[in-house]
Amino acid sequence: MRKLVILSIAVMSFIGCKTDSEKKETVKEEAEIVKQDNYLSFGEVIDAENSLNSLSATETYEAMALNDTTDLKFTAKVNAVCKAKGCWMRLKLDNGEEVMVKFKDYGFFVPKDIENKEVVVNGKAFVNEVPIDEQQHYAKDAGKTEEEVAAITEPKKTYSFIADGVLIRK
Repeated sequence: MRKLVILSIAVMSFIGCKTDSEKKETVKEEAEIVKQDNYLSFGEVIDAENSLNSLSATETYEAMALNDTTDLKFTAKVNAVCKAKGCWMRLKLDNGEEVMVKFKDYGFFVPKDIENKEVVVNGKAFVNEVPIDEQQHYAKDAGKTEEEVAAITEPKKTYSFIADGVLIRK
């Protein structure tokens, strides 16, 4: 009986060690991929290949009507990011408009210090109308003054995006 207990412990130790080393290899491989691509990755694993530039993304949004939705991957510069948690960001388009980016299922956040950095976003692009209270909430998150927040008095047609993955250029 004693030999059986010792043998069971030895087998469990061996299995536990094997699983741990496999996890370490996977993490190491992912780190190498991020390092090779020169990006930090957030959310689902994506790559920068076949990403539209800001001009093409602008043209895509301009062709969309209210409540239209399309799959999209594009590259743009960050204009603003949520200062509280990094739970949203605004990207600059070539026509001067911005895209409001939120993250799928509130499943991940981005760093709060990425303004003016280049990002690649992958997910769903859509055009919607943002109510006054939601606009005011985002204005507060962005650090706007009380006067700037109070100046928001009507709903706004907005280019929006739900990202399932984000790459931030290092």
